Amino acid sequence: MDTTTVTSKGQVTIPQSLRKQMGIRQGSKVEFVFVEDHVEMRVIHTPQPTPISGFGMLKSKRPAVPVDFDPASLMAP
Repeated sequence: MDTTTVTSKGQVTIPQSLRKQMGIRQGSKVEFVFVEDHVEMRVIHTPQPTPISGFGMLKSKRPAVPVDFDPASLMAP
């Protein structure tokens, strides 16, 4: 069993082992329910994981430029 301390703002840190087990990450929505003599926390929504890189996220309407394109070839002699 993990214990944590309540801050002056009433905040607590959810232990990492529980966050991993429950899939809780930044942006997750949780609810607190008072049940008899204790409080239960339930995960309501967990956002999709954010991609590590942004490669491929943007799409262009322009045709792709060939890899072997040399802009110097556009210069008139």
